[in-house]
Amino acid sequence: MDRFVWTNGLLEIGETLVIQQRGVRLYDGDDKTKFDMGVALLSTHRLIWRDQKNSECCIAIPLSQVVFFEEQAAGIGKSAKIVVHLHPVPENKESGPYQTSKFPYIKLSFREHGQIEFFRRLSEVMAMKQWERMAVSEPGRTNSGLQAGRVRAVGIVGIERKLEEKRKETDKNISEAFEDLSKLIEKAKEMVELSKSIANKIKDKQGDITEDETIRFKSYLLSMGIANPVTRETHGSGTQYHMQLANQLAQILQTPLEEHGGIMSLTEVYCLVNRARGMELLSPEDLVNACKMFEARKLPLRLRIFDSGVMVVELQSYNEEEMITSALDSVSEKGSLTAEEFAKLVGISVLLAKERLLMAEKIGRLCRDDSVEGLRFYPNLFLTQN
Repeated sequence: MDRFVWTNGLLEIGETLVIQQRGVRLYDGDDKTKFDMGVALLSTHRLIWRDQKNSECCIAIPLSQVVFFEEQAAGIGKSAKIVVHLHPVPENKESGPYQTSKFPYIKLSFREHGQIEFFRRLSEVMAMKQWERMAVSEPGRTNSGLQAGRVRAVGIVGIERKLEEKRKETDKNISEAFEDLSKLIEKAKEMVELSKSIANKIKDKQGDITEDETIRFKSYLLSMGIANPVTRETHGSGTQYHMQLANQLAQILQTPLEEHGGIMSLTEVYCLVNRARGMELLSPEDLVNACKMFEARKLPLRLRIFDSGVMVVELQSYNEEEMITSALDSVSEKGSLTAEEFAKLVGISVLLAKERLLMAEKIGRLCRDDSVEGLRFYPNLFLTQN
């Protein structure tokens, strides 16, 4: 804290405000200070702290004093912090709130969050080091001449210099972006080729693949993506596109549906399909339109919409009566169940668990108790007791 100096909080010539954050407390090393609740302002040249209640209480530290900085995660009852390590106190330092300090670092405690963005902007400012580009006095130049030079730099020349710096920075960012994109495209090609190779191995081996190989190939395909996914670029648009997409969905969803008891919510299907498609993401509208064509294409899947509006994809062989009987047996065995408890018991999503219980209730096999504790289902004793 002995590196801070008193200030009026006004920005100097050539200095620009980068970010500010309320609810920041200052620590002298690990010790709390009287600078409790204030606004932390980060400029291109300084770190400024201003009291939220008394705006005249304002202190600052030059960024040239910063050696390095690091994040300190929040804990139980503790807010997140940024730890700033500092150079020794300069000899020509102006007066400040502390004359001496036993700590070579300070902490900024963010009691109202915002530390992530503040840390990011601080990293950017420290990397640019704009304070090093300030005009320096030349031999034989008077103080008045220096001040005049600074004033002129803020005029047309200063504006042109800033525009040129922004242009160079933009060009650099664009070049880096295209370089990263090129690397991503090359990597994607490798992933697609590997996916095709694995798919061909499966076709060639047919029924001779061991269980270990099957598991390994399935994990590869899941991580690498679907080979040759149906897209608008390859299969046109409109009905033709949705028909081909429905065929592919039927192929990739058959096994997952069998593993999930023959039914999956449309949300689960959407996540599963897009994870497998990699960069060729599917929109929710296209997924719904493709699923609507399952039955028209005579595929082994169908789209179903429950009375509650929940949409699911299920196998044509899905037996609803068996599922209702299974739900009734589970509720009878436990005495009563909520949708969450039933989902955990049978290993399905809460959404589908609730729908099964509601179907059993709809045909009179279960009764509900809707209380402040939530919706709970019980066996309908009127059917079994006189």
